Amino acid sequence: MKKITLTFLSLIFLTIGCSEEFTDIDSIGTLSNAQLANTKGVNLLLTGAYSVLDGIRQNSQGNEWGRSADNWVADVVSDDAHKGSTDSDQADLFELEMYNWATGNGYFLARWSVLYAGVNRANAVIKLITESADPTEFNQQHAQARFLRGHFNFELVKTFGSVPLITLDNYTAQEFNQPNASTSDLWAAIEADFTYAKANLPAAYTGDYTQKGRPLSFAAAAFLGKAHLYQQDWASALTELNIAMSGPYGLHPNQLDNFMSATENGVEAIFAIQYSADDAQSKQGNATGALNYTIGVGGWCCGFYQPTQDLVDAYKTDGGLPELDTFQDTHVKNDFGINEDEAFTPYAGTLDPRLDFTVGRRGIDYNGYGAMGGKGWVRASIDDISGPYLAKKNVFTNGDAANAGVGGWGQNLSGLNYHIMRYADVLLMAAEANVESGNLTAGQALVNQIRERAQNMATVKDAAGNDAANYDIALYTAAWTDQATARKAVRFERRLELAMEGHRSFDLRRWGVAEAVMADYISAESETIAPFAKGQSFQSKHTLFPIPLSAIDGSGGVITQNPGF
Repeated sequence: MKKITLTFLSLIFLTIGCSEEFTDIDSIGTLSNAQLANTKGVNLLLTGAYSVLDGIRQNSQGNEWGRSADNWVADVVSDDAHKGSTDSDQADLFELEMYNWATGNGYFLARWSVLYAGVNRANAVIKLITESADPTEFNQQHAQARFLRGHFNFELVKTFGSVPLITLDNYTAQEFNQPNASTSDLWAAIEADFTYAKANLPAAYTGDYTQKGRPLSFAAAAFLGKAHLYQQDWASALTELNIAMSGPYGLHPNQLDNFMSATENGVEAIFAIQYSADDAQSKQGNATGALNYTIGVGGWCCGFYQPTQDLVDAYKTDGGLPELDTFQDTHVKNDFGINEDEAFTPYAGTLDPRLDFTVGRRGIDYNGYGAMGGKGWVRASIDDISGPYLAKKNVFTNGDAANAGVGGWGQNLSGLNYHIMRYADVLLMAAEANVESGNLTAGQALVNQIRERAQNMATVKDAAGNDAANYDIALYTAAWTDQATARKAVRFERRLELAMEGHRSFDLRRWGVAEAVMADYISAESETIAPFAKGQSFQSKHTLFPIPLSAIDGSGGVITQNPGF
């Protein structure tokens, strides 16, 4: 769904302002609610709420890259990704990766600002509908707005923790200067929105609602299940995830199908941001991901968001299965510090084939642009912390011109949709809930669905048409009988399948293992990327982003800071 510019309607919601208000609201202009309370008016307001999904809006606060809806910035503070580029480029992001988190960092403010803009735009739609003469006329739009509000609040809670809850009551009264709500109240509000959406969204859209990108009732069930999963309510999570799995979804034959224009909005898409690169300067493309392209392809910029050695090592296999406990003991060979004119022989051991659809490695085809050439494709130098690898997901493939756009300063802007949730994620959440409930056999079967796709999908090839690496992946055939081992296998599979899609940091946080995992990661990463050891220290306070200082100051101290900041 393309963003529509509303020339007659100003809905610019800022999450900081004077001490009297939590959020400043511009004037709605000359149109009254009565004039807007029709199908066209409601749909225009609803489009405005959808438009915030991509992180782009007028008068945004903070660093523009921090608004990114695909959460690549959150990946940078996990064990999956480095900031990329040179250490000095985007210094605020470098400080995030180094865990030198200042509450005035523009990356925190950007994410906070755009998420509350989404909440407020959804509230504007809900208010308009509930105050109309016949709210039942707009049941589907109301349900979509409730879904969107639930999503934006979900992102706020998983990112910042206990945050102000902007309800329809305080939105209507413009009393935005609200204190932090309890997490129980926040989760209750999120669950209520997704529950309403599930009950009122259709199983399929017909008539005027044929545009892609709108959630189905099954999608609302999936998000409701995820909300329960985050609270470790396994039974409720399974109830909702089973409903989602009964919907019109499935796995694409190839994992790559999730990142191609021809198969966008296909069977695996639960809910995706609808990007477009076919308009003037590709302004509806993924602008907040514009830094994340290799310099190795002519005219591309800027070398950010580089996968870690630790992530690459996770794709090693033994007998086709992951090395759950030992993957950090040895490393996949890399070309860090080796010039392009020097010989390099890639790793010969067995690997999960998903690695080379996720990570760009020297000597392996890079999305159809030829073999990744090594040092000259990586903007970071030997003295920087980011290593030798490149991101591949959400980077358009050679020949997929429908997704290739160029912005006003020559930046890459992709028309590839971003999956906020895809069906593989639902299967893995259901596997997790089953294992935590003691249903190990069911959890194993769900994980094997993911692995079977990876086992049968087309692999990355070399110039001669052969497998580009020594790929070997197998199903789990021995029955899972130990819950701790099954839990480890499910969590590992989430990393392998969903790497570089913005999930990893939040998974580590909700599992309560972030501090231990990050300590192991920092130690292991420093063995192969020597500059990485720069006194980096992950602490328990880093399991949540700090609330932006300007939001606290603007509230006159009504909003309180997260512990440790």
